[in-house]
Amino acid sequence: MDIVVLGGCADMAVPLLALLAEDEEVTHVVLADLNAAKAKRLASDRGPKFEGVACDVNDAEATIGLLRNRAAAFCYVGPFYLFEKKLAQYAIDAGTPYISIADDYDAYLDVVTLEAAAKAAGVKVLTGFGNSPGLTQILARKGHNEVPNPQRISVNWCAGSNESVGTSNLTHLFHIFNGTTLQWMDGKEVRVKTGAGKKKVAFPPPIGENWVYYTGHAESVSLPRNLPGLREVTLHGGVKPNYIVTLVKTLSALGLFATHARRARLARFFHPIEGWFSSPGLDKSVGRVEVFGEQDGKRVCKWFTYVGHIADITSLPAYLAAKWLWQGRFDAKPGGVYAAERLLDDPAPFIEELEALGVTISESDLSPCP
Repeated sequence: MDIVVLGGCADMAVPLLALLAEDEEVTHVVLADLNAAKAKRLASDRGPKFEGVACDVNDAEATIGLLRNRAAAFCYVGPFYLFEKKLAQYAIDAGTPYISIADDYDAYLDVVTLEAAAKAAGVKVLTGFGNSPGLTQILARKGHNEVPNPQRISVNWCAGSNESVGTSNLTHLFHIFNGTTLQWMDGKEVRVKTGAGKKKVAFPPPIGENWVYYTGHAESVSLPRNLPGLREVTLHGGVKPNYIVTLVKTLSALGLFATHARRARLARFFHPIEGWFSSPGLDKSVGRVEVFGEQDGKRVCKWFTYVGHIADITSLPAYLAAKWLWQGRFDAKPGGVYAAERLLDDPAPFIEELEALGVTISESDLSPCP
């Protein structure tokens, strides 16, 4: 199989490249990146089936040509609020399945407008198959399947400060803590201030208890659209130590994140010094998904948690989704735009394979809500 990885030099793509190198079904991998020299260097380091090429995704004709006749296109080009819809459209035009780690809520709302085009072309667009969204939605779908009369889902994530991320990730962080976002409350979308909704959540080690806030990730707009009967879906995120969020919120309040250009400029400033803000031992990221329902007139609930290095828990869901796609396990579904909870009717086998790849996932029994 011939694969292309858009943004192949991204920090988050490193685990994906290792998996593609080991996968005997994959015969050729094109690392396409604006930084051609780095793409070629990485390809040379990975071995003969890798090729590095220059790619400016703002050049539609060249990018569509690069995508054409591939078994799949992975996308790591961020920030996704700028690029997800554009690159998904390129994949549709090329007739190539597309798998992204897109995480912004507005990127999801943009890309789902391509549903009719993707269906007509018979192309599957798998959007947000990363950590959050992605893994969170897979667990939410499992809970929705297993909790009687599911009515409420709470999605929470927290990043460890000792995880290395690139400038696109920082631009994304500044975006999701800026302005407003959408949450699902009382059966309808409600616009809220990012950084509001402060609450403390019990995460697995190494994070433990930490404060989280409303952030602009996609779960709060995706899950209500794809899972029936929900009265509430909330999305909270944070960073440990919490003073990093305080700093980000302060910069936002000063108007320094008001435009993409400002966010990108600050991301370039902070990236070389991000180590100044790290704390020993906080080298993994975590998530907690809680699903609430009703049984025999009483409230019941179930929770799920996961933990892993951020690049691993971001890349492994995307890789496994592509693997299942190649194996024909989604052939019964037509072309269209698919978030994880829409694609995976029964996520349990997918979760088992994620665990086999090294993602640590825990879940509770169904129990009365405290």
